[in-house]
Amino acid sequence: MRKRITILTALLLLVVLTAHSKAKYVFYFIGDGMGVNQVNAAETYLGALNQTIGIQPLCFPSFPYAAIVNTQSATNGVTDSAAGGTALATGHKTKNGVLGMLKDQKTAVSSIADWAREAGAAVGIATSVSVDHATPAAFYAHVKDRKDYATIARQLIERGNDFYAGADFLDTKAKEGETTDIYGQAKAQGYTIARGYRDYQKKAKKAEKMILLQTAEASKRDKYSIPYAIDRTKDDMTLTDITRAAIRFLTSKQQEKDGFFLMVEGGKIDWACHANDMSFIPEVIDMDNAVKVAYEFYQQHPDETLIVVTADHETGGLALGRRGYELHLDVVASQHISFEKAGKELHALYKKHGENYDWNVVKNFLTEHFGLWTTVKLSDEQTKRVEQAFQHILEGKGKDVKTLYQRDNELAATVRKILAEQANVGWSTYDHSNGYVPCFAIGEGAELLTGRIDNTEIPQRMAKAAGWVK
Repeated sequence: MRKRITILTALLLLVVLTAHSKAKYVFYFIGDGMGVNQVNAAETYLGALNQTIGIQPLCFPSFPYAAIVNTQSATNGVTDSAAGGTALATGHKTKNGVLGMLKDQKTAVSSIADWAREAGAAVGIATSVSVDHATPAAFYAHVKDRKDYATIARQLIERGNDFYAGADFLDTKAKEGETTDIYGQAKAQGYTIARGYRDYQKKAKKAEKMILLQTAEASKRDKYSIPYAIDRTKDDMTLTDITRAAIRFLTSKQQEKDGFFLMVEGGKIDWACHANDMSFIPEVIDMDNAVKVAYEFYQQHPDETLIVVTADHETGGLALGRRGYELHLDVVASQHISFEKAGKELHALYKKHGENYDWNVVKNFLTEHFGLWTTVKLSDEQTKRVEQAFQHILEGKGKDVKTLYQRDNELAATVRKILAEQANVGWSTYDHSNGYVPCFAIGEGAELLTGRIDNTEIPQRMAKAAGWVK
């Protein structure tokens, strides 16, 4: 009899231990375009600010478990964000440009957000770019073309997840036969729309489901994304605000839900790298600040929380070192605005000064915002290139450089290249590369994410850790 009791006790203990060995709260951070070197650059930059050769660790790269990740799509050696996002969301490869479907563009596949919702968890999907952009859409949409924003927006509403956040929607118009636009349709399906973090704080308690967007004023300036971290003002919504709002909203649902799943995308790391703009470093640091909010939550619930941080692909073919054995990332501290904003401000200066728009005006601008000729010492050859680019623009001969998300005039493009030269950083492309991306994890089930893995394995292993395996 005693032996039987001992066996039963052991079995009961096993059941209890098993019941408590699942991640109840799951965070999934995706740094769009964030390869291994983007993370290394951010930490090396922080080290350089302390005048040390080496790194100053960020939060998420210091997590105890790490992996390197392959990112090829089903059809291309270099993935785009739609196929990369689909792999990270669903565990399936697909064709570039396709969201939530296999490469046949017919078979829809469910995502880890769906698995979590079906298991009774609250679900949040958030980003620093538009809510219908490729990476967030991979978690709720099924479309052949990532640019089908009208369909994606409607599928966002139909999916019925608890919380969405981002800059805005890109296509909000009512279709033929519809009586209201996307905002009206969302409200009809029980969503409260908040404009900015302060508005969220006012509306969150009474909201059944929430869509958090930036303020209407910010969207009038740019509905595609919240501002770059380097350009942000105190009135702009941040990725940290978004993450904090998501956690508060999802945890408020715990009386009716069993845990939560939250995906947060740092989308503008990719945008900066597409432009070969060193402001990608503040973007990585900005995402790390958002991860810290999740880490604080983990510290309060260490046995029930899983945090995973990874990327869909690398952007720019970034190389830390281009000649000799020097690296001077401290140069980045002299850059105070993105090149996207610099182009707009230079145009505004031209309109302001008219015929008095001369080299001295431009030189003062470049010194103020990029440290040229003061903290960043240019060679005579580099100064000549900047002067020539400015002269070409005055003569109407300037050649613009178009990248995926912006168009820079010859002056901005020249300064951008010179800053990279000064930092001794190399870029091989304005597009994506097939470079490995990192995966960092902490918490319940984090040990499943180690070694060299494929991007399709990440959601599968996370689902296993949470008990959401299909």
